[in-house]
Amino acid sequence: MSEHAHKVVIVGGGAGGLELAAKLGRRFGPDHIFLVDKDMDHIWKPSLHEVAAGTLDIHREGLSYAMLAQDCGFTFIYGRVQGVDRSTRTVLLEPALADGEVIFPERRLDYDTLVMAVGSRSNFFGTPGAAEHASALDSTEQAERFRKQLLRYFVLADQRRADDPDYVFNITIVGGGATGVELAAELLEACKHMVYYGLNRLDPSRNVKITLLEGADRILSALTPKMSASAQSLLLQRGIEVRTSVRVASVDATSVTDAGGVSYPSDLCVWAAGIEAPDFLANLGLPVNQRNQLIVDAQLRTEDPDIFAIGDCCQAPWGDDGSFLPARAQVAHQQASYLIKLAQARIQGTQPDSRPFHFRDYGSLVSVGHSHGVGSLMGVLVGKSWFVEGLIARVMYMSLHLMHHMAVLGMVRTGLMAAGRMLLKRSAPRVKLH
Repeated sequence: MSEHAHKVVIVGGGAGGLELAAKLGRRFGPDHIFLVDKDMDHIWKPSLHEVAAGTLDIHREGLSYAMLAQDCGFTFIYGRVQGVDRSTRTVLLEPALADGEVIFPERRLDYDTLVMAVGSRSNFFGTPGAAEHASALDSTEQAERFRKQLLRYFVLADQRRADDPDYVFNITIVGGGATGVELAAELLEACKHMVYYGLNRLDPSRNVKITLLEGADRILSALTPKMSASAQSLLLQRGIEVRTSVRVASVDATSVTDAGGVSYPSDLCVWAAGIEAPDFLANLGLPVNQRNQLIVDAQLRTEDPDIFAIGDCCQAPWGDDGSFLPARAQVAHQQASYLIKLAQARIQGTQPDSRPFHFRDYGSLVSVGHSHGVGSLMGVLVGKSWFVEGLIARVMYMSLHLMHHMAVLGMVRTGLMAAGRMLLKRSAPRVKLH
């Protein structure tokens, strides 16, 4: 390895971080490009609700970072970031464990350019009992844990149904954003397929109740009212109860209580009501907002000229009206593309382009089950907003995942992988138990 190679260290292998590492790795190789992540495999975060419902197998869908590093030409470093020493430009890594055994000791990784792409986690807003009794879906590990919990509770509910004909299995989802809406529809799909494992005492249409609680006056409040109305109509048609203008005040093992004192029975509770960045970002000595997000300028640069941030872990300006970019995968994707030229200039020792990052909103797509979706396409054809729904929106939603894979793997490998997964689905159960 060259002693004087300019090292670009990217912390976080999510949508933006992995695409940046893959594209830079192909150009400059493993001497220059390093990707750090606390997990060994990558999964597209918008699909975690499918992992949680058991309708997507992480062992088939996940991509090995080590494999991607070999194919794309970057160096993968397995470990969780403990902190950053800005004076020596060093990233500090915690010891990496497997089954309680230390694989890698505490390490230090030098950098010349550091890109934070560590994403976000659920924000419980200090709600009493939420952290203890509600499940979050911020990682593959959490989604898998919830899947096992869902299966265990479903088996118990099926047994109770034999003794109590009126028994209802209650699932409560706090947060009516994209994650909450998609999870509600996915859980309903999963419950319908449990009968094929002999769990047929429960009738999903009568004995399973999914309640979606949203604090705003409509679900998908960040999107257009038409999308909100269409998504709510689809959920209601499927028997999912939607409650808006509900502020959750507390959560316990058997119920969720709102600010008005109304209690909602809850055997399982999922929290999808807001995000915050990891705590360690607030300890870097750099400006952050109240959600621990690094504050960056129009070039995605922090107060430290050698540290940049992209995706959900940063607060980036959007336009001249004082607003900020939303936490969406397409934002991280475009930010990664923007940083490629900037990183290239820093590696080559040339003057970087001073043009600011410009986000182009291509719209939003939300999955509502496996055959329906809603979406709004912005300016793709004639500069207007096109509303889409039904199977067309669902197919377009699925294409977003493929576009992410193409950015990392290329078109040929993505096509072969998609074809292989389609064939495997024909021979696999709809809901995973193992």
